[in-house]
Amino acid sequence: MKKIHAALALGALLCLGAASAVAQSAKGSPEHIKAATQKVDGAFIRANTAKTPDWPSYGLDYAETRFSKLDQVNAGNVKELGLAWSYDLQSTRGVEATPLVVDGIMYVTASWSVVHAIDARTGKKIWSYDPKVDRSKGFRGCCDVVNRGVALYQGKVYVASYDGRLIALDAATGQVAWEKDTIIDHSRAYTITGAPRVFKGKVVIGNGGAEYGVRGYVTAYDAASGEQKWRWFVVPGDPSKPFEDASMAKAAKTWDPSGKYWEAGGGGTAWDSITYDPELNLMYVGTGNGSPWAHSKRSPKGGDNLYLASIVALDPDTGQYKWHYQETPGDNWDYTSTQPMILADIKVGGKPRKVILHAPKNGFFFVIDRTNGKFISAKNFVEVNWATGYDKNGRPIEIAAARQNTKPGDSIPGPFGAHNWHPMSYNPQTGLAYLPAQHVPLNLMDDKDWKFNENMPGRPHAALGWNTAMFANAAPPTSKPMGRLVAWDPVAQKEAWGVEYASPWNGGTLTTAGNLVFQGTADGRLVAYDAKSGEKLWETPTGTGVVAAPATFMVDGKQYVSVAVGWGGVYGLAQRATERQGPGTVYTFAVGGTAPKPEFVQYRMEKLLQGVKYDPAKVEAGTYLYVSNCVFCHGVPGVDRGGNIPNLGYMNSAFIENLDKSVFKGPAMNRGMPDFTGKLTPEDVDKIKAFIQGTADAIRPK
Repeated sequence: MKKIHAALALGALLCLGAASAVAQSAKGSPEHIKAATQKVDGAFIRANTAKTPDWPSYGLDYAETRFSKLDQVNAGNVKELGLAWSYDLQSTRGVEATPLVVDGIMYVTASWSVVHAIDARTGKKIWSYDPKVDRSKGFRGCCDVVNRGVALYQGKVYVASYDGRLIALDAATGQVAWEKDTIIDHSRAYTITGAPRVFKGKVVIGNGGAEYGVRGYVTAYDAASGEQKWRWFVVPGDPSKPFEDASMAKAAKTWDPSGKYWEAGGGGTAWDSITYDPELNLMYVGTGNGSPWAHSKRSPKGGDNLYLASIVALDPDTGQYKWHYQETPGDNWDYTSTQPMILADIKVGGKPRKVILHAPKNGFFFVIDRTNGKFISAKNFVEVNWATGYDKNGRPIEIAAARQNTKPGDSIPGPFGAHNWHPMSYNPQTGLAYLPAQHVPLNLMDDKDWKFNENMPGRPHAALGWNTAMFANAAPPTSKPMGRLVAWDPVAQKEAWGVEYASPWNGGTLTTAGNLVFQGTADGRLVAYDAKSGEKLWETPTGTGVVAAPATFMVDGKQYVSVAVGWGGVYGLAQRATERQGPGTVYTFAVGGTAPKPEFVQYRMEKLLQGVKYDPAKVEAGTYLYVSNCVFCHGVPGVDRGGNIPNLGYMNSAFIENLDKSVFKGPAMNRGMPDFTGKLTPEDVDKIKAFIQGTADAIRPK
């Protein structure tokens, strides 16, 4: 009998072992992926916050803290991190996505909204999906053909494509489950670059395009079917027509109708930050800048212009407006409030408060009561020249000269922002928020003769649809560029420590219970710092600049750190801080990792352009044409160095001599180059060539 029992026990053990082996070999299979992703819903995301083994949503949790409670990788052993694997995203433009990971299955997007499903155990491709955005329409967005990632819910992956579609994919196969066009008016240049969020079974998405003249809005769709559930507009429409709801009627009182703001859309696009508090049943939307930028043109008699540059609370069930706090009343500087929000519980004046932590473009770090939108405090985290602070009512104390834009003047921060879309993180153990601060020099001057959609040479990018009603850099900026990692104490409203960088446009941050802060840099590194002191503990080269934020997760008991790398975004189009370039790449690190790094090539840049024949009399006209058609993508010839788009002052002379072959239905259209047929004439192209070669000659060392 004992022998029989022993045999049965051994058989049971062998069966368990075989079952375990089958289960292990099945990881990454369609059956495993379906089972793992089907579990992801609101309850799963909330439960994951206890130990954060997975990274199931864009900011890790609903509060979007980007604080991981994992500590297997910590300040004591982070120096032992090595590459576990890398994955080629097969992209050459900006990569801004944070990877989502559930039970070792990773979802990440590359440029042009292409989705990749990756086995995080091996780094091998499971599937990829290309929404086939028309590459020739890349010019319809201000800030590169980027995408910040996906949402995951009950077995589906949701991606918003650059051209405005919301697409639900089967998480196991990548097959399209449903697709919806979110754009209300295709005659206007709406785009989407942000990551969708899913709250209470609804997929929520906003859009971009304020520079081009659009009206911003946020829409919720049923996660299962794609049925539209509600839509909330950020700014009022034509006042001669009925307002959509009471919030729009309220907002209209803060706009001057003599400016016919609705013709240029008004702006306010909600192109990035959306968070959710399940206890309060409130979702929070960060809203964008005015369209056009110039307040004097948009609303000539003044007014706050609600709900521009605001945090707005909505009911996630109905989309009904609940409250708002406007961070930049009467925005005049492209000061969006779309930058990532973090929901935190902190003590203010010794009392616990439920707050929103926010560091928008305008240079002030805000602490707002998230239950009612009441202002608590604000302090500038960078140098600013538009306001001296905020009063007790939460209104900025403006410097009068900041709105007197009759002549060029440096705007500090400039339209690139003191903090842009790059995610910040908050560590409750240190009580610090970690944010990528910056300044990109730019001066602004009102265009007193501006009219909507009027293309006049000399107006920045006007030929491609920009409508800012301002001139940019009509005189050389006098301020200096700056890039910095800031550890900010939101209670004391002061910097705890900081790190200076070689360039602006550094990546988003991740902080962990291992007393770490991770950040990628514009000069091509991933760095780990001590979260308390700021001491640099580890770094590794990434070949090209990093703009996205890292994520960390557990797979089979081991902690990994991943970052998606690909230089780009609006600053990265024409500028860079590295000499190497490569395809978009996901790097995944673990303690003891020994995988070889992928090859990156030297940035291809010719010597300063020489030898193109031109008529010097055409240079001035070519300057105006270049500014209205080329400058925001290609930069100033020979002065800028080029980003993920080359600088024309460093191209081969044969290319510039035959520029018409690129400008009119050229081969680069499938990489994002516009077709200028009907926008430029061959004579115009000759003038642009004269400006390019003339500028190169003017700056050539004598």
